[in-house]
Amino acid sequence: MIYSILDDELAHFLHEKGFQTEKRTFKMFTFSRLKGRYILNKNDGLIIFDGPIKLTISSHYEEFTDSIGNGFLKRQRVRLGNNNLEVKELAVEKEIVNSEEIKVYTLSPIVVYSTLFREDGRKFTYYFNPKENDFSQIISNNLKNKYRAFYLKEPPKEEVEIKPIGHTKLSVVNYKGFIIKGYSGKFLLKGNPLLLQLGVNTGLGSKNSQGFGCVKLL
Repeated sequence: MIYSILDDELAHFLHEKGFQTEKRTFKMFTFSRLKGRYILNKNDGLIIFDGPIKLTISSHYEEFTDSIGNGFLKRQRVRLGNNNLEVKELAVEKEIVNSEEIKVYTLSPIVVYSTLFREDGRKFTYYFNPKENDFSQIISNNLKNKYRAFYLKEPPKEEVEIKPIGHTKLSVVNYKGFIIKGYSGKFLLKGNPLLLQLGVNTGLGSKNSQGFGCVKLL
């Protein structure tokens, strides 16, 4: 849905190229899970929404936010999957980070993983939970790579630390036939405000443009 709302040139740039550094490519946007009243149909594996739904889309790229905002304003209806939805309201919010310590809550699960090798040489994907040290380190590395890709210069040297506040919830998602594991909850982040702002705007962890890692300031 998102690419279809952007203007053609920007949609092509993000989909085909994006912001690159070394072997990594970033789209610099994320979005939340759908929020609204729903009924869970376990027999058919469906979530049936009843009434209005809300979707949060976030980006660090001003051209993206301008384009998608204008795209929604021009349309009375948008297509989401097999559903035609009426656009009833559009709101713009700016989440400003002005300190080296922030608290956030997730609007979609944070995914942190690494590709490892079994003893027989086969690769497998290991998903880290928020209590493991690599969870914080991988998020910090990810934000620094995003900084390099977006600003085309070296990021601040400080590491970003992230710790869960209270209980976190594991979500197991079947995304286009692949199992993805992520965690939802409240988190405390410490680090350079420039990197924290990038995380708030583009998402934390991996697979942000697939709808993971979207957060909001507490």
